[in-house]
Amino acid sequence: MSTSGSLFIVSAPSGAGKTTLVRLLLEQDKDVHLSVSYTTRLPRPGERNGCEYHFVAAPDFLAMRERGDFLEWAEVHGNYYGSSRVRLEEQMADGRDMVLEIDWQGARQVRRHFPAAVGVFIMPPSLAELERRLRGRGSDSADVIARRLSAAQEEMRHVVEFEYAIINNELQTALGDLLSVVHASRLRLPQQRERHAELFTPLFQE
Repeated sequence: MSTSGSLFIVSAPSGAGKTTLVRLLLEQDKDVHLSVSYTTRLPRPGERNGCEYHFVAAPDFLAMRERGDFLEWAEVHGNYYGSSRVRLEEQMADGRDMVLEIDWQGARQVRRHFPAAVGVFIMPPSLAELERRLRGRGSDSADVIARRLSAAQEEMRHVVEFEYAIINNELQTALGDLLSVVHASRLRLPQQRERHAELFTPLFQE
């Protein structure tokens, strides 16, 4: 599908700072819009339905999946997550730059539909720091934290499937790196030719 909007896929193991970085990106760059995913997990403190996620019951999610509503979906730590296919396509066709917060499994599915998507993987500086951050949340039990740490190493091995790797050691530095990726991606020739057709099209007409 031809679109003038760019799609950014941001993935990370739980606790690496993905959600915070994406939130700050949206605050710093008003031309980037969040694709709000659906999930069956319970809202965390401060999360609002329709903002961070569309929170739905598992039977409703599965019914949407059967209808083919999702561009991608995955089961992560016992909960389902999915991204609306139609809504994302409509927004990108209108020229909007969109960002998806999804895991590596979802990123694989999205690339089948959007091979030009820009993949960014957020890495923690170390597993020890990742554990400290997870415990500092105070929202997960010790068993949940142990499962997340066990899964983190396997998740991080999939960094090789992404174009960019940002190590989130210092938040503002990592944010600057993410903004640089977004800005540089907008300068790719396919995006420039579609957004500035009046300049490029006459150059290639016979």
